[in-house]
Amino acid sequence: MSKICQITGKTAMGGNNVSHSLRRTKRQFNVNLFTKKFYYVEEDCWIVLKVSAAGLRIINRIGLDAALKQAVKKGIVEWKDIQVIG
Repeated sequence: MSKICQITGKTAMGGNNVSHSLRRTKRQFNVNLFTKKFYYVEEDCWIVLKVSAAGLRIINRIGLDAALKQAVKKGIVEWKDIQVIG
């Protein structure tokens, strides 16, 4: 999985650079991704997730377990795709 938030499902978007003379060239708007390590209390292990800044705010607001269950329910990520450490 590259450049996709595992919590929100955000991906890179395409667009145009527009110069002063209104010439347009293709560009890409990437997601603000972080590779973060979280302690998953319910499974008593550490997991690694690629999350966006918005995903971090969701985890802080509703908790890691609820955010993961919500992402799995929406089909953004599967349990087998979550990297477990130890």
